[in-house]
Amino acid sequence: MQPFEYAAPASVDEALALLARHGADAKVLAGGQSLVPLLNYRLARPRFVVDVNDLPLDEIRVDAGRVRLGALVRHSTLAASAVVARECPLLTEAAALIGNVRVRSLGTVGGSLAHADPAAELPLAMVALDARFELRSARGSRTVEVRDFFSGYLTTVLRPDELLTSVDAPPTRGAGTAVEEFSRRPGDFALVAVAAIVTIDRQGRVENARVAIGGIDGVPRRIPAVENALRGEPPATDRIARAAELARAEVTPQSDALASGEYRTLLAGVLTKRALARAVSRAMAVPA
Repeated sequence: MQPFEYAAPASVDEALALLARHGADAKVLAGGQSLVPLLNYRLARPRFVVDVNDLPLDEIRVDAGRVRLGALVRHSTLAASAVVARECPLLTEAAALIGNVRVRSLGTVGGSLAHADPAAELPLAMVALDARFELRSARGSRTVEVRDFFSGYLTTVLRPDELLTSVDAPPTRGAGTAVEEFSRRPGDFALVAVAAIVTIDRQGRVENARVAIGGIDGVPRRIPAVENALRGEPPATDRIARAAELARAEVTPQSDALASGEYRTLLAGVLTKRALARAVSRAMAVPA
């Protein structure tokens, strides 16, 4: 690593003051699962590291009808939370798929979102959920919708003096949810991942559908064509299959060392079909 100064502030205000003072020369250390490898490879060369692990940002609660997660909630805590499992099970499933036990024990919600890997599970889930992020600085705070937060590969709208302090999402009670991903080995980042949320009305038709895909390009994103093909229609197996095929037409992934663009396109259709089928099955099992 390149040498740097280090501070472990005891309050959010102290952390924000340090970020305001050091600006682009500073990096925030939470779980360290992304930052430490970047430091070791000298892909990140901060002059100052702000360790936020002692800050009181690890609460999970339901507030004003939304599920609120502090930025320092660990992945393992998220996966084990009874509140999250009851109110927003998509996050439970996504968290359980992250990395391995060590990564889930140390990694944080805020760290994953700020790192913005397009193949990571939590950014994908937040896009499917239409989540909102609270960003704070010494100048004040602002709320950013998830559709505006991720701006490119490993890039967000976070300013150098800002800290992601919490995220909130609407509960999905009454809906069926599912996450499907494919990776070369368990714990690896997904080549392609799909998250689906489906609600069924009293007539047995799809009332609403949300489908998000990750690992395809620089940011996880929704697939409106798939969603629109399902709304207002009975979720029959053949309709799900036809809707999933639209996912393949909506993506244009690039080839890389891990997989060809053609293979990722194939996975987009297969995983969308699987995610929708499981989400529909769970939605149909919800008591009327």
